[in-house]
Amino acid sequence: MKELNTLIPELRQIALNSGANELQQIPAGIVKTAAWVRFKCRYGCKAYGKHLSCPPYSPTHEETEKVLRDYENAALIEFVGLPKETSVDPRHIHHYLWDLIQAVHNTIYKLERHAFLSGYYKAFGFGAYPCALCETCLPEEGDIDFHTVKRLCRHPDMMRPSMEASGIDVYATVRAAGFELEVVTTFDETIKTFGLLLLD
Repeated sequence: MKELNTLIPELRQIALNSGANELQQIPAGIVKTAAWVRFKCRYGCKAYGKHLSCPPYSPTHEETEKVLRDYENAALIEFVGLPKETSVDPRHIHHYLWDLIQAVHNTIYKLERHAFLSGYYKAFGFGAYPCALCETCLPEEGDIDFHTVKRLCRHPDMMRPSMEASGIDVYATVRAAGFELEVVTTFDETIKTFGLLLLD
C-alpha cells in the first residue's frame, strides 16, 4: 500500500486534471452529519425520489455517521465555476448544471478507483447533486419496486451518493476544513461544489 503522503499528491493531480479546483486531505472526524440535511432533499429539491443517488435510496445520516467511524482519513475535492453556456432554465438546476455534475461524479469515481488500486481498499467517494450518469434515472421512468430498483442501476460501478443525500452537512464540513462556502443567491454567482473521498 502506498504511503498517504505519496497518494494525496497523485489524487490531487487526478482531480486537477479532471477539472477540480483543489483536493485537500482532511481528518475523517471533521465530516459532519445531521438529521436535518435530508429534509432539504425531501422538501425543496425537485429531484427527490428520482435518482438512485438521492433519498430515499441513499444512506441515512445515521448510516453515514456509522460508516465515518471506520475511517481516519479523507479528502475534500473542490470544484469552482459557472455552468457552460446553456439554454436550460437555471430553475431546472439538475439540467442547468449537467456538465458540472458529470465532472464531479466522474472525478470522484477516478479518485476512488485510484485510491483502491493503490491499496486503500476501503476508499469510498461521495459526489454532489443528483447523479447525471444517465439522461434519466430508473425511478423517473415509472413505478419500480423500492427494494429492488438499486440492483437495476445501469452504472452500479460508478454511481455514488452525494454528500448531502447521505446526511452530510456540506457547509459545516467544508468550513471545518478551512474552505469558504456561502449560499449562492443568484444564478450569476460562481458556484462552489464539493465531493468527498474517504480513505483508509
